Amino acid sequence: MKILANDGISALGQELLEKAGYTVITEKVNQEDLAKAVNENNIEMVLVRSATTVRKEVIDACPNLKLIGRGGVGMDNIDVAYAREKGLTVINTPASSSQSVAELVMGNLFSISRFLNDSFKNMETGDFSVLKKNYAKGVELRGKTLTIIGFGRIGQSLASYALGAGMDVVAVDSFIKEPITIEVQIGTKQTVKVEITPIASLEEGIKVADYISIHVPKQADGSAVITTKEFEIMKKGVRLVNAARGGVINETDLLAAIESGKVAAAALDVFDNEPNPRTDLLNNAKIATTPHIGAATLEAQDRIGSELADLIIGQFGKLN
Repeated sequence: MKILANDGISALGQELLEKAGYTVITEKVNQEDLAKAVNENNIEMVLVRSATTVRKEVIDACPNLKLIGRGGVGMDNIDVAYAREKGLTVINTPASSSQSVAELVMGNLFSISRFLNDSFKNMETGDFSVLKKNYAKGVELRGKTLTIIGFGRIGQSLASYALGAGMDVVAVDSFIKEPITIEVQIGTKQTVKVEITPIASLEEGIKVADYISIHVPKQADGSAVITTKEFEIMKKGVRLVNAARGGVINETDLLAAIESGKVAAAALDVFDNEPNPRTDLLNNAKIATTPHIGAATLEAQDRIGSELADLIIGQFGKLN
């Protein structure tokens, strides 16, 4: 049985699958050639990350396809309901990348609090004394309020890190009604448990926030979660991070909020027009940007590959 891992798979995941008798193909196929490649090579399973989409037209064009796997959390690049309706197995790995995304967000919280992204770009060519003055008004995380919009696995992992850094955490989630116990790891041998009860009101959550991190899927109707309306509710000088999906923050409204001073700084790992983000975002000194690398750690890739292999072998068995 052939598997096309079109956006790659870790060496560990590939090894586990091949030991179980599967043939794993990792040569990248262009999106427009995906259906043709699947059919010509008798591929029965396609594994993707965020770069490749598997929509209705691909599913219809590939009658021998049995499984679509997403390495990561969000599956908005797959027509999941339609695939399942057609009898395909659709899997993802929601737990594998939570820590990696949470750590990237924490890195961004520190970065946009101390101008690290901008100072790094200017140190080599700028005047040291001028730069020192420009970057001398940073702020600390300890004692500040972080509002986490979307309190699933990633949001909860982020809460653990933020609590450990001395932040107060407000969770906004309309689906979770019960208190969530967050384990804050102290070193490698101790944990402290903190209980957080999410609130349903986005307005209440963002108006008290010094920092906001968004962890929700792309909205079904394509609308943004954060627009001018929400920016108007926030504190002046708020800082935002989006490591979820492009489009959940209206990018034009974000730029206007930065220009007005309502938003002091932002960090974006995801964009509306990936892989070609708008240049006014990339060139803005108050926006830290990364190329959708939230889950891109060596540890997360091993966890994702291993979990995909386990799910496939568990569903279809060993072939040798």
